[in-house]
Amino acid sequence: MPIYEYHCRGCGRDFETLVRNSETPACTHCSGEDLEKKLSVFAAPGSEPEMAPGAGACGTCGHPGGPGSCALN
Repeated sequence: MPIYEYHCRGCGRDFETLVRNSETPACTHCSGEDLEKKLSVFAAPGSEPEMAPGAGACGTCGHPGGPGSCALN
């Protein structure tokens, strides 16, 4: 039984719901059935998304030109 993500056109809210067989889901907020199925993103077990490190003080961003060459300035 997959979990699907929907956008309710009636109230504008997004929600997830468990859908069984050919069951027609309803909005969990307003019970509306005018829904748009959203593209879901999945996560693989044991994987974490990579986060880019934030820029530090001048000279620590890793720019190959060294201090004073930072592209963030």
